[in-house]
Amino acid sequence: MSRPTSTYRVQLTPDFGFAQVAEIAGYLRDLGVSHVYLSPILQATPESRHGYDVTDHSRIREEFGGASGFREMAQQLAAHDLGVVVDIVPNHMNTVNAQFWSVLRDGPASPYANWFDIDWNDGKVALPVLGDDVASAVDGDAGPVPDGLVVDGEVLRYHEHAYPYPGHYRLVGWRAGPGYRRFFDVASLIGLRVEDPAVLFATHEVIFWLLDEGLVDGLRVDHPDGLADPRGYLERLRDRAGGAWTVVEKILIGPERLPDDWACDGTTGYEVLNRVNGLFVDPAGQAPLIKIFADMTGQPSAYRPVMAQAKQEVLDLFFGAEVDRLARAASCDPAAVRELLAAMPVYRAYVVPGEPPPPESVEIVELAADACSPAVRPLVREVLYGSAEAIVRFQQACGPVMAKGVEDTALYRWYPLACLNEVGGEPDRFGVSVEDFHDFCAEMSPYTMTTLSTHDTKRSEDVRARLSVLSELPGEWGAAVAEWSSAVRFDPLLDYLAWQNLMAAWPISVERFTDYLLKAAREAKTAISWINPDPSYEQRLRDFAAAAVRQPVGEFAERIEPFAMSNSLGAKLVQLMMPGVPDVYQGNETTDFSLVDPDNRRPITYPRKPETSWDAAKLLVTTQALRLRRRLGGAAPYAPLEAEGTAAEHVIAFTRGGDARGRPLAVAVATRLPVRLAATGWGATTLTLPAGTWRDLLTGNSHTGRIPLAHLLGQYPVALLERHDL
Repeated sequence: MSRPTSTYRVQLTPDFGFAQVAEIAGYLRDLGVSHVYLSPILQATPESRHGYDVTDHSRIREEFGGASGFREMAQQLAAHDLGVVVDIVPNHMNTVNAQFWSVLRDGPASPYANWFDIDWNDGKVALPVLGDDVASAVDGDAGPVPDGLVVDGEVLRYHEHAYPYPGHYRLVGWRAGPGYRRFFDVASLIGLRVEDPAVLFATHEVIFWLLDEGLVDGLRVDHPDGLADPRGYLERLRDRAGGAWTVVEKILIGPERLPDDWACDGTTGYEVLNRVNGLFVDPAGQAPLIKIFADMTGQPSAYRPVMAQAKQEVLDLFFGAEVDRLARAASCDPAAVRELLAAMPVYRAYVVPGEPPPPESVEIVELAADACSPAVRPLVREVLYGSAEAIVRFQQACGPVMAKGVEDTALYRWYPLACLNEVGGEPDRFGVSVEDFHDFCAEMSPYTMTTLSTHDTKRSEDVRARLSVLSELPGEWGAAVAEWSSAVRFDPLLDYLAWQNLMAAWPISVERFTDYLLKAAREAKTAISWINPDPSYEQRLRDFAAAAVRQPVGEFAERIEPFAMSNSLGAKLVQLMMPGVPDVYQGNETTDFSLVDPDNRRPITYPRKPETSWDAAKLLVTTQALRLRRRLGGAAPYAPLEAEGTAAEHVIAFTRGGDARGRPLAVAVATRLPVRLAATGWGATTLTLPAGTWRDLLTGNSHTGRIPLAHLLGQYPVALLERHDL
């Protein structure tokens, strides 16, 4: 199996399956990637546009071309020297599947009873599907059936739902929690027990077959935090998958690091994304932008109280079943469970039943408890040293509360600079210094994934590049927003987020902008939510979106375009050339101004054709960097380079690789904070290259020794140099 030097993420859909991937093999080879990284490939619900709702682990998805189509695609890719990485979903599957049907029919006697993480507390599985038209819970036992439900032979039907009849389940109101562990708050996705070896094999049989046949080289593991034992799962996966490159979708907050004992090559790169993004954010913009935000919204100037309140709210809204189940396991008051979960700062504390908790884990839980009432102290003991069930249930509950409370609520409520509101991000942390970034790179795993955009990012890398400029122009930005808001206003808790995203995603259609704002408002839950719609509010939102698009927002975007382009190219070069395995999300080899899903999962047209100078420059940077990474190979050494002069803070530079004599083989140079730089220029600031002759892959110019940055970065705000005197 070959390890990737880079990957290209493709979102498979019924409209873009294996045959279409094979058709772009030549394009991807010429781009320079080594592996195509596919979204989930197993059979999912027929209409699924993402594939994380698997219904049958024994089949490759028919809509994509099935097993034969996959094999043909893999062979075509291999003919172009491209490997395959697949996204796997061990944590959950869709509830509409043959195995769960058997469990609902036969209960604990089903041969598949061990597949799912079910709460049999009252002897039946609670299924939250009933609408408000059915007054009370309905048992699956044979008996009187309320209006709205129909018995059709051995099937009980309710709207689009079907269940075995009779069976071991209760239908309850759709707002209630289910009688099983689910993915976050999604009742249609049921938790799998892959800690059971039989379940692991049954749900990974096709994946192991593809690995054994050499059709797949690597795995991206979705949501390991949901598993009962992620460390054990990864150990078993590596034992069976051999040398397959493996990364995990693990969200790390602040200084948090991936546990050393997880058998994988690293994460999918959100901690990298946030640090690269921070390089292009000016800390001086923090105070004025927070003031603009607080004045416009009336929200607090501090983020942490907003985050704490959001987590408490989602616990009350969505996670009553999970709280009650954990409270029973820990013999604690549910109020204490809610309090401690709301205070947890990370997605998992990495405690393993039967082992002494790591000091870092103890510190995390104790610090959270310090912010709580004394009532949580008994629970702290249970989740650190108690029963296996209490420890595991707490671990599995932390992630959903963080995801729904922070990612899907707080980040839509507190947004002084929306490019900081990313998965795993801390929106009150403005900027990352060059020194801190170099220190971070020095500690990176050489084969961890790096990324700037994914199918789950809140906004694409080029949208964030524009937003980063605002950190250097808070006064000008504040004046522009005040002007637009004087003409068009709607909801103080939404308007400022709307203006940021409208400008940064420009040009954007009214339809796309409206869809984004509807999702943002529902996630914020301050006026409407997914479960509490308000047709009047939603119509006024649509009217606002249509009126806002007519404001001169595009003029501001055009005004900052040179600076945004500099940030975009700089971030792209840094991500592609820093340690790790860089991923390019589909279409982001050129500019992409997408917002949160489903906007960022729109169809892509290939080959990508540059339409602007920004497009052309980004495609050039991406192509040359990816091709250079293939020549350098994996795990190339990294070393900082320091500029000298008054404008030295405006550059980040580093070397990669080493020949037999230890001499670097490549140099990457990127401009940062371009607005302030434009006011002063590079002046006499210089960069001294390592000994040798260097060719800039972007311009074709050759350089040696000490170079004025005004000369090196005269044509592009970035430079990519390769030694050519070997």
